[in-house]
Amino acid sequence: KMAGSSAPWIGSAYLFLQSTCKTIILPSLYESSQKKPSVFKALKLALADSTGSVNGVDMLKVHCSHPHLIVQLKFCKRENCRRFLQSYREGALQKSLQNHLQLLLALSTVPLEMELKAGSEHLDNMLKDEDRCLDCIYREKPDRLRDEEITELEECLKSLILHQNINNNMPSKDCMSPSSPTAPSQGSSHSPQVTFLFQGQQFANRTLTPDDHQKFAKFVSKKWKQVGRSLQKNCRALRDPVIDNLALEYDREGLYEQAYQMLLRFIQSEGKKATIARLVAALEENGLTSLAEELLGLHSNDDSS
Repeated sequence: KMAGSSAPWIGSAYLFLQSTCKTIILPSLYESSQKKPSVFKALKLALADSTGSVNGVDMLKVHCSHPHLIVQLKFCKRENCRRFLQSYREGALQKSLQNHLQLLLALSTVPLEMELKAGSEHLDNMLKDEDRCLDCIYREKPDRLRDEEITELEECLKSLILHQNINNNMPSKDCMSPSSPTAPSQGSSHSPQVTFLFQGQQFANRTLTPDDHQKFAKFVSKKWKQVGRSLQKNCRALRDPVIDNLALEYDREGLYEQAYQMLLRFIQSEGKKATIARLVAALEENGLTSLAEELLGLHSNDDSS
């Protein structure tokens, strides 16, 4: 066995939350700019309660998938993960989250159902076997960095905790003031520019479309790996073995499929932040200016080589 100090213990799991009360829809509460800070704070406090530490478990992203709120968790220490599993198994996490939601949202009761998954494994079916659960979580490495929105909410919460005790009830609207305006924060900090410059012209920085995806796969040819490595710098889902594995896995299907699958990984992991500006920058870096022009609809003017 390797010494514990030689490599950090890192694992990931998904916590599925659903209210059993028809009038309380957690994804809708989280999607509301007024309620979001309160729901986030309740999650943060309940997770801190479960591990005994504010930093015991990290939230990477909160997905709204009606009727579930799905929280992607990252654990950096086996012991913290073990404490979390104990709290989850004994129902303490559920009770803590119900209490925090009730208090922060000023509701009479928030009945919850929870489910815990790591990859394809449903951990609820094996909770008595703690070591097996830990192994499943350890095998699932986080495939993303923390979402910008989470970072924003975290910063906001930290600035408030400096001023008052962590358990004090606090009006949710206060939580938004130190941070940026409430409404749609469409992954803004990764693509703050609404437009970007290419060959001296301004273009709208939109999210990649299925049409972009197909054109890229059709025209990138052998250079798809190089583009993947350029995108990899800011995309954890493309980190090192992934690109080579895709080349092997889709070798028989050929270059189109390999390129298609690489960009699919990028789009799936980055969501709204999978923008045309990021792809164009990666294409330019690898001398694929004509493909960038194709994606931006410039080729009607400049088709000659």
